Amino acid sequence: MPALRTLPLAAAIACAALALAPTGTRAGAQAEESLAPSVATVLSRSISDRPVPVDWETRADAREWIGEMGRRIAPRLPDEAERRELLRSVHYEAVRAGLDPQLVLAVIHHESGFRKYAVSTADARGYMQVMPFWTRLIGSAEHNLFHLRTNLRYGCVILRHYVDRENGDLFRALGRYNGSLGRAEYPNAVLAAMRRYASEAPGARTSAAAAH
Repeated sequence: MPALRTLPLAAAIACAALALAPTGTRAGAQAEESLAPSVATVLSRSISDRPVPVDWETRADAREWIGEMGRRIAPRLPDEAERRELLRSVHYEAVRAGLDPQLVLAVIHHESGFRKYAVSTADARGYMQVMPFWTRLIGSAEHNLFHLRTNLRYGCVILRHYVDRENGDLFRALGRYNGSLGRAEYPNAVLAAMRRYASEAPGARTSAAAAH
């Protein structure tokens, strides 16, 4: 049996520091995929810029959800203006993509911990940890994935794409989103976060359906 080699002191210290460091974002190694031209066209249209309507919060479901979720995530985002703008955008982009806002909030919770400028070891970026190759596949190199609405727009469109690809199987869609298809850890964690942030507000579960 060959003898074990010991690391130089500096390398050993570096390894120890790395082991103790925060793990940061949890994005997986999502692989770039080849999209059929028709799919790429649909997704490109879906990310076209449409700002949140100024009267969006007049919708009963939006107002109730934003108010309730604002109280729940206040410890993570103490700044009221930032928190409100995030939730307005999450609700609008989720509804626009036909997703449950609770699901999108859970993805943000697990992927970035509500950190706007989060970057993973795989270079996924922003609140929903979007991989940069998506800007080339369905968008533009000028799109800034650290911009709030841009990040949420991409994230919601991509997640919706995977939900459709998996015929509504949310567990598998989440696995694809994270690049960990076939493993249970990520889908289970997101679904647990979704339950954690579940609201009693009537609009929390009906928003996506109301959008169609």
